Amino acid sequence: QVQLVEFGGGLVQPGGSLRLSCVASGFTLDYYAIGWFRQVPGKEREAIVCMTRTDSITYYADSVKGRFTISRDNAKNMMYLQMNNLKPEDTAVYYCAAEYLGGCPRRISIQPFENWGQGTQVTVSS
Repeated sequence: QVQLVEFGGGLVQPGGSLRLSCVASGFTLDYYAIGWFRQVPGKEREAIVCMTRTDSITYYADSVKGRFTISRDNAKNMMYLQMNNLKPEDTAVYYCAAEYLGGCPRRISIQPFENWGQGTQVTVSS
């Protein structure tokens, strides 16, 4: 079964850190661009960051630059999102996604991503 499973969300105080993890099964991430997205109620899903197969990284949310870091471990078939200095406005459901041979274009769209995680809630609050 082809799927992405996320874990690592939760409640954290402002200024704190979380690391989201996403494990792929049924396919290998070696040939996929990976991305992290987030969504709050009533708004469209927002792209945060994308990494190609050759580890080229594109950030789409200026608000997370310098605070969030994407990484991957193809040997473990996993991707990660390290989030530091979290702010209340980072509160959202976070999703991992994978696109076969994706290129992480400047104007990214969610449609090309064939595989999605189930989403994990991140709440930043004191």
